[in-house]
Amino acid sequence: MQNNSFNTQSTFSQKIKNFDFILLICIFMLGIISALSMYSTDGGEFLFHSKSHIAKFLIFFSIMIIMSFFNIRYWYFFGYFFYIVVLLFLIWAALYGIKASGSQRWINLYFINLQPSELMKVAIIVCLAKYYHRIQFDKVNSFQSIFIALVILALPIMLVVAQPDLGTSILIALSGLVVIWLAGINMKYFIYSFTALLISMPFAISFLKPYQKLRILTFLNPDRDPLGAGYQIIQSKIAVGSGGLTGKGFLKGTQSYLEFLPEKHTDFIFTLFAEEHGFLGSLSLLLIYIIIIYRILKIGSISRSYFAKLFCYGYGSAIFFYVTVNMSMVLGLLPIVGSPLPIMSYGGSSMLATMIGFAIVMSAKINHNQLIA
Repeated sequence: MQNNSFNTQSTFSQKIKNFDFILLICIFMLGIISALSMYSTDGGEFLFHSKSHIAKFLIFFSIMIIMSFFNIRYWYFFGYFFYIVVLLFLIWAALYGIKASGSQRWINLYFINLQPSELMKVAIIVCLAKYYHRIQFDKVNSFQSIFIALVILALPIMLVVAQPDLGTSILIALSGLVVIWLAGINMKYFIYSFTALLISMPFAISFLKPYQKLRILTFLNPDRDPLGAGYQIIQSKIAVGSGGLTGKGFLKGTQSYLEFLPEKHTDFIFTLFAEEHGFLGSLSLLLIYIIIIYRILKIGSISRSYFAKLFCYGYGSAIFFYVTVNMSMVLGLLPIVGSPLPIMSYGGSSMLATMIGFAIVMSAKINHNQLIA
């Protein structure tokens, strides 16, 4: 009896030692930076956004720690189930979801308004990682294998596009395509697909919603409507540029206190941060994201499980896409597509999905020597 107790404690102790503490510290640092930034968006007071964001981070960070102790085999075993549940949530949102700002993306779960499309960013990687774990390498490029993978990817994309939410659907597509590419799909299929996409682009634009076309036109020329569609991006560029090398200082950004920039607590949180902390502060924030991505890819490289490798490589790439798209968007390098900055942006669904992804990565690290049959 004593031996069993000792073995249990030893196993738990070993799991603690196997944590990637550098990754954990970086995630917590992002949480602190995001809390301070949210405090700034509330004008230097603990109001709704700052209180809610801090509470959600602490709760979801704690859940992430707990879920990290789940064996990587459980994540593999429930991979398809996770995907199907989120897919059903998307269907439920399409039929009975909450409407806001012309979109129907949320489900009221009483304790949180859940946006299933955010969870799908992680679920698609888990599902495809499990799918390719089970396929022999010489069959990866078979018509049947490619067709099934594309169906898995296309179903949530169509549901998210219909919400409408083009930006999130693009990010889901990128996350899924990275896993498909990493699994060993022949590069010629990507070249053919990209060529077909370019050719069909003029036709595809005709199916876009009016506001989506307006975003593209605004991206090409924000000054065409400086007080309307181009207002957000123009003010964002002014704020980032006015930060200079070292920034205006914490709680001294004009965007926060003079209300020049709408929605600064969500997708444009980086704008406020850059104005207050300047180029050097922005570089430091970017460095934290780079370390996080590196640690995720490092965990993938040492994992013996093919499922864990595919997930870590896929999720690390996804984080790179989220950060790149968000920062490029607020700098006017890409059209505004509604992409939150991981952990920094306000939003419970995005925070929850990000933490679930980190939990799976940490589980892969703790169980990096484990094989999955």
